[in-house]
Amino acid sequence: METKRVEIPSDVLDDLCSRFILHIPSEERDNAIRVCFQIELAHWFYLDFCMQNTPGLPQCGIRDFAKAVFQHCPFLLPHGEDVQKVIEQWKEYKMGVPTYGAIILDEALENVLLVQGYLVKSGWGFPKGKVNEDEAPHDCAVREVLEETGFDIKDRICKDMFIEQKITDQLARLYIIPGVSKDTKFNPKTRKEIRNIEWFPIEKLPCHRNDMTPKSKLGLAPNKFFMAIPFVRPVPLSALSVIHPHTLELELPISTRFLLPALKHIHSPLLVEPGVSCLAQGHINGLDTINH
Repeated sequence: METKRVEIPSDVLDDLCSRFILHIPSEERDNAIRVCFQIELAHWFYLDFCMQNTPGLPQCGIRDFAKAVFQHCPFLLPHGEDVQKVIEQWKEYKMGVPTYGAIILDEALENVLLVQGYLVKSGWGFPKGKVNEDEAPHDCAVREVLEETGFDIKDRICKDMFIEQKITDQLARLYIIPGVSKDTKFNPKTRKEIRNIEWFPIEKLPCHRNDMTPKSKLGLAPNKFFMAIPFVRPVPLSALSVIHPHTLELELPISTRFLLPALKHIHSPLLVEPGVSCLAQGHINGLDTINH
């Protein structure tokens, strides 16, 4: 059954297309996948500014918005490509784009900073996002964390200290940023992307989708943390053994059943072999020069 067409006024679409699409190089404009990325930017602008400044404009998701743009500018599909197929191809392509972000830990290494998406049903996850073309992974992480939290990790990030996972064939790498004060004020730079930013006790996070720990401790179902779960899982003792013995100057935490609590071992100097396999497709990278 065909969905009802979203009616966005022509003058609004004209303005959005002139801002985000018509100025791009012709070789990119001839690539429907590249055009979809520009349409995504236009969609964000539409939600953030057009709807706010022009009451009555229809709320719509990226799929309906893209259809409206392609129907408004048929020359963007000169060969008569099927709009639905183009959008599906773009979605599939996006899933192959790596994402980078950060695991931000407090000074006691007992709490981790999570962000909640803007939509009402959005869950909690680590600040991260897709890498731009020709952008270095650590630069992407710095940019995304700044956009989503307002916190600049540029002078704190260690390029070789991260946890990496493959989630539904998409690479996700989170750089470890320890020692951040819980008094830090966080404020997203982007509009209508992040609803909340909060510290969560690591030991209260779920390590799998049926783990009811957050339900009993936080009053939140484990599926609210589905984006964080891949980074909060049981860690083999062999992974902990790579930490150099003389670095364990402090009493170790009891909660070493989690991957993240294993990071409570981090204090200067940290000696972890790069690329230690912690999960079937996960890795911890460490560096011996981290300072709090």
